[in-house]
Amino acid sequence: MPISPDFVICTERSRWGMPEVDWGITPGWGGTTRMARLIGRRMTKEVNLLGALHSARRGHELGLFNRIVGDDELESETKRLCDLLLMKNQQGLRQLKFMINRGVEADLYTAQGFEVLGAGLTASILRSGGLDDSDTAHGWPSYRTNADNPIRARRAASRDFWAD
Repeated sequence: MPISPDFVICTERSRWGMPEVDWGITPGWGGTTRMARLIGRRMTKEVNLLGALHSARRGHELGLFNRIVGDDELESETKRLCDLLLMKNQQGLRQLKFMINRGVEADLYTAQGFEVLGAGLTASILRSGGLDDSDTAHGWPSYRTNADNPIRARRAASRDFWAD
């Protein structure tokens, strides 16, 4: 399965499009299938059949990009995002990515089943400490009493991140 990014950050000067039509070829890597799921059939046809180049702002409006940053801010904003994600409980991130990636392609009943199974797995891991990156040793049990708890640090760093 081709890899698709979890986040897309671009600069203000970025341009994007699907010019394959002008070369007489069709796009790969989800240029029709994934895009249609993200922006709808009509907009995907517009982007693919016309082959125009679009601004970063247009990609953001369509939901293809998470953020647009100044031309000289891409590296620092990417680092900021990575630092925040590295603070997170990594097992929790893996489970969320699985549920979102698989759930979006499944019927609602199956997708909600992923959530139920994820909750059970999370509870089991947090109680048993079965993974090195779980928070059992210092997370939930000490949340109310320990000011240095990693959950508090994560919440403080996350609370207003990209919340505009």
